[in-house]
Amino acid sequence: MPVKIRLQRHGKKGKPFYWIVAADARAKRDGKFLEKLGVYNPNTNPATIDLNVDGAVKWLNNGAQPSDTAKRLLSYKGALIKHHLLGGVRKGALTIEQAEEKFNAWVLEKDAAVAAKVSGLTKDQEAEKAKALIAEKAVNEKRVSDAQALEASAAAEIAAAAAEVAATEAAAAAEMATTEEVVAEVAEEVVAEEAAATDGATEETKEA
Repeated sequence: MPVKIRLQRHGKKGKPFYWIVAADARAKRDGKFLEKLGVYNPNTNPATIDLNVDGAVKWLNNGAQPSDTAKRLLSYKGALIKHHLLGGVRKGALTIEQAEEKFNAWVLEKDAAVAAKVSGLTKDQEAEKAKALIAEKAVNEKRVSDAQALEASAAAEIAAAAAEVAATEAAAAAEMATTEEVVAEVAEEVVAEEAAATDGATEETKEA
């Protein structure tokens, strides 16, 4: 029975994750499988890969063929290099102890590289957060500045309107005072004219 190591899709739409399985090559992609070897979740950063390395090596030794994607995952987790080292042991080129030593050294180097990548991602995330905070602070400061400018503009408009009202009231008061003066002058003239007319009538009466 030909066996393939491949991915089996799980998860919801838009956020899938995958089981790494050993399955009959004739079975459907998401159908029955012989053994679950691990999980691959591309939704995290970096992607999460949990693999039973010894189980994968066992199937590789039994002739299982990985799909292209599964092969990359097996290589990333060291299953392929362990399979290669065990092949050297079978051929007598290495002892089992030497193979284990080489594999453990590879794992340590790989873990260091992954840790460095995670650290770099963390620094990048912190830098992005700092940039976002600076941008948000600038936006808030602009909002405060705009609000203060709007308040100052409104205060200036109110002051101008008050000054205009005061000027209008002063002009009206001045005009009223002028009108009152004219009325007083006219009244004085009328009184004078009436007095003159009265004096003229009295003199005519005396003459008669």
